[in-house]
Amino acid sequence: MAKKLLAMVLGLTMMIGLAGCSAVDTGSGSNNKNADTQVSVSAELLDATKYKSDKEPADWTIAVVVKDGTSDWFKRMQVGVDEFGKEKTVDVIQKGPANADAASQVQLVEDMINQGVDALCIVPIDPGALESVLKKAMENGIVVISHEASDLKSTLYDVEAFTAEDFGNAMMQELAKAMGEKGQYAQMVAYTTSTTHMEYSNAEYKYQKENYPDMSLINDTVPSAESSEKVDTAYGKAKELLKANSELAGFTGAASVDILGEAQAVEELGLIDKVSIVGVGTPNATREYVKNGTINAVCLWDPASAGYAMCNLAYKVLSGDEIKDGIDLEQDGYDSVKIQEGVNRCVLGNAPLILNKDNIDDYDF
Repeated sequence: MAKKLLAMVLGLTMMIGLAGCSAVDTGSGSNNKNADTQVSVSAELLDATKYKSDKEPADWTIAVVVKDGTSDWFKRMQVGVDEFGKEKTVDVIQKGPANADAASQVQLVEDMINQGVDALCIVPIDPGALESVLKKAMENGIVVISHEASDLKSTLYDVEAFTAEDFGNAMMQELAKAMGEKGQYAQMVAYTTSTTHMEYSNAEYKYQKENYPDMSLINDTVPSAESSEKVDTAYGKAKELLKANSELAGFTGAASVDILGEAQAVEELGLIDKVSIVGVGTPNATREYVKNGTINAVCLWDPASAGYAMCNLAYKVLSGDEIKDGIDLEQDGYDSVKIQEGVNRCVLGNAPLILNKDNIDDYDF
């Protein structure tokens, strides 16, 4: 599709009342003041067939804009992005703000639009804050593919390793096992505006209420704390929760930094044998804590595979390929994806990964 403003905007807009990639209610915890809730995206902009490029693949540029350009998680994602670029002989760029700031991420997207990239893969800090600028990208003929953004409207497809509900359920199962299915626990997310973090946490809570009656969430409120994607903040919030709640026996963490801060607090207070920790992380960052028993389980997907899959999906759209159930994005767990219609079109893989003492040394990233 040529880089030009789409000439016609149809009156039919994307329905936003359906379930997204997860059946979980993202809750009312969002305090986002930047979200543009008035943005609607026309059927014309969402027609993936309109984005077929008239250039050769070697002349394409695919940009990946992540939440944080400095974190281990997104450094691992870049491994997959770079691998894709080499294998397909396509120019790829990965950028991310240095401090997981939503306004900075919006500016990075603006920069990519101004550079005239052919496709933009986005992992939003705050999906609502990006709606307008991503719609602008699509109006300029740029393919937009997202990840961790099941309620983002301004995207052709949202790529997920699994449903947020299934992942949240898996984390609660691991926490319940570690806690002996009883006791109080706390939840941590990066921000309440982080869509998937809230979906994981709401799913955990719902699953706990239905399956583990002897467990309870501190203050019965999702989530218990926000880490702002910073280990030091996660540590401080975890320590505060532990000091204020003497019966606290477990933590979950939705951001990859959360369980690191929680582990620091638990070790400092001498509570390794009393408090269980389960959450998202990377093997290299959590290895010591897992092997000494401070962290019980690390739940994740491989961000390198997700980065590769996003780029490959953008490549297929630019190539004019039909996007349908069963397409192969050429990564383990994404070799026969499912398409689920909702707030957006979610491309679902089957790529969960649970690490513990027995298998963490099998992974190096």
